[in-house]
Amino acid sequence: MIDLTKLINDNKAHMVKAIDHLEAELSKIRAGKANPSILDGIHVDYYGTTTPLSQVSSITTPDARTLVIQPWEKGMLVVIEKAILVANLGFTPMNDGSVIRISIPPLTEERRKDLVKKTKAEAEHAKVAIRNLRRDANEHIKREIKAHLPEDMAKDAEEKIQKMTDQYISLVDKHLDTKEKEIMTI
Repeated sequence: MIDLTKLINDNKAHMVKAIDHLEAELSKIRAGKANPSILDGIHVDYYGTTTPLSQVSSITTPDARTLVIQPWEKGMLVVIEKAILVANLGFTPMNDGSVIRISIPPLTEERRKDLVKKTKAEAEHAKVAIRNLRRDANEHIKREIKAHLPEDMAKDAEEKIQKMTDQYISLVDKHLDTKEKEIMTI
């Protein structure tokens, strides 16, 4: 027989990971403000090794519309500039010989709507992941009923898993609402 508490705790841990993943994905969606996390997915060739941009430079935001990338080594300027262009993030880096500046253009209404669609898609992925976790846990409980788990214990476990699922789906909705307001605010 299985330990239902362990099953529920494991399920909760996986749901937390789904929320963490959603938060990471939403932080990459720019809302018109300069945010160093926009560049998180960019990797550069550093002496033959693919390295995250944040490990070869400092990235700062002197104002709401500008990112400044200060590489640790001047020789990395061209490599970083090229990596940003290849990433196709929708803005052009400007290399002044010592730092790279990126001006974040204000979002158009059409672009805002596209970003909201992207945000909703990420939220839906998180919801699907959470529901799949619920389904897997419930199937596990049903198999245990066949292996002589008392039905009242199974019902209690299913109810706890459903409450947990509702709680995390609600959390996804809160993240979605927050990001949507952030994107649509001019």
